[in-house]
Amino acid sequence: MAHLSVLPNRLRVVAADSSSLSTQLLVEALARDNQLHMIESPSNGPALLALVEQEKPNVVVVSACVDGTSRNGAVVREILAQSPETRVVVLLDSSEREPVINAFRAGARGVFCRTEPFRLLGKCIQCVHQGQVWASGSELLYVLDALAQPRFANLQTKDGPLLSTRETQVVGCLAEGLTNREIAQRLNLTEHTVKNYLFRIFDKLGVSSRVEVVLYVLGNGGARVAASSTGEKRAQIIRVPSKAAESEPDHSSETRGARKLSRPRFSAIGAD
Repeated sequence: MAHLSVLPNRLRVVAADSSSLSTQLLVEALARDNQLHMIESPSNGPALLALVEQEKPNVVVVSACVDGTSRNGAVVREILAQSPETRVVVLLDSSEREPVINAFRAGARGVFCRTEPFRLLGKCIQCVHQGQVWASGSELLYVLDALAQPRFANLQTKDGPLLSTRETQVVGCLAEGLTNREIAQRLNLTEHTVKNYLFRIFDKLGVSSRVEVVLYVLGNGGARVAASSTGEKRAQIIRVPSKAAESEPDHSSETRGARKLSRPRFSAIGAD
């Protein structure tokens, strides 16, 4: 296990690839970025979890096959359970639907496919650390498609449904990327009524944008608004089909001015 030289203000990043050799190569390559302090992890789940417990890194970059299988959702969840402030990026061999959805459902804040330019991985790590969610356009579409399916487990509590039937219908429409006008037409409501439903949904889920609602119901509620050290809510951004980018109800001027695109192909959802 290698600890490379650390300088003030560097991000502490633990990396665990599918083998010791590939982990070593990954760490050495990422260490060329002088903003990252890289920590090499053994390529197995228990050792990785022990290292995360010891180091409390800012970001963990972990292969989807860290234990020799593609079922590492439990590893991601345990990382977050023992170090809630740590962000996780999952390395994928290919951008297929199931591993992308499983990674986000487990609580990852980013997925990075090995077919993409390696230089973008450092940018991915930085964005995820800042509270954003990193995915390509096609990967985001997988997420939205999954949300269009009627399995919003996160909207259930031991006391019953968290949202009303109509509010759940509105959430389903959001997952399909419908605009307020399209939601109103489908549900036979006025646009004003749809906006009122959105306000209530935001309040019940503790979020501040339609993007966060979509990510909340995907997995574990981990897509809450990222907060700065002063507790200030940060603006949200997303690159999805244009009809899904209609403004949500305005909570602040900061939110109203937050529609930006980070890259032609990749999206960062979170702090701008």
